[in-house]
Amino acid sequence: MRIEDQERSSNIEDRRGLSVGRGVAGGGIGLVVIALIAMFLGVDPGPILQGGMSAGGSAPGPQQSVEAKAPSRDDKMADFVAAVLGSTEEVWSEIFAKGGRTYRKPTLVLFTGAVQSACGYAQAAVGPFYCPADQKLYIDLAFYRDLQDRFKAPGDFAQAYVIAHEVGHHVQNLLGIAERVHGMQSRAGQQQANALSVRMELQADCFAGIWAAQANQKRRILEPGDVEEGLGAAAAVGDDNIQKQSRGYVSPESFTHGSSAQRVRWFRRGLDTGDLKNCDAFAAAQL
Repeated sequence: MRIEDQERSSNIEDRRGLSVGRGVAGGGIGLVVIALIAMFLGVDPGPILQGGMSAGGSAPGPQQSVEAKAPSRDDKMADFVAAVLGSTEEVWSEIFAKGGRTYRKPTLVLFTGAVQSACGYAQAAVGPFYCPADQKLYIDLAFYRDLQDRFKAPGDFAQAYVIAHEVGHHVQNLLGIAERVHGMQSRAGQQQANALSVRMELQADCFAGIWAAQANQKRRILEPGDVEEGLGAAAAVGDDNIQKQSRGYVSPESFTHGSSAQRVRWFRRGLDTGDLKNCDAFAAAQL
């Protein structure tokens, strides 16, 4: 993936190494289960994050805030993240401007181990997430090691897909899609709420594909093998793949993010068309 000439985003909060006190207790199997549920959640992780607090855990402290700025080029992984975020800002600002809107850039928070967001307290085990309450993306960069080793999805474009997917949830938030879906979920039964969540996630995958398509058109970011890396990451975090890993069987009625095939299909749809009109997962008769 070519990012050398990409302008780095300055909307980065580096909270790595900052302590936030005790939060989710128990560790081990419990945290793995939470991670599998919340992986790439992006919509509103508050209930899961707060629900993970044990009776013995202390209440989270005040929300941390540090100056947002571009990381040093010497910090290779943080610099990569800043470049990808900068690329998403460039692409989505242009898309919104063409539609007569102004794109409000999200802040990306780097943290280590645990973090306090406006959606609640989270340990790194929940994976990357987007909090609509503060319009921030959160990621512990150690997740990329899990993506490569545990989920067998290596490569820099796979890592970029993770950020682009969470930015996709930010776009949903700005367009009012997230609010409408949350309203429908609050009036729905669990299975219907899950089905709506799947459509939200697949649309975010499609939005990630739109970013990749338009960024490549503008700056030729893609190198041989990059598309395969992105598709591999999308497949790796499919509900069926995660459920097979965690419990050995698949329960489609409990899906909240979509199957591997669905996630690949919707990421590919955005990548192939680069057009928002093709990302209406809520109108699709078949996912």
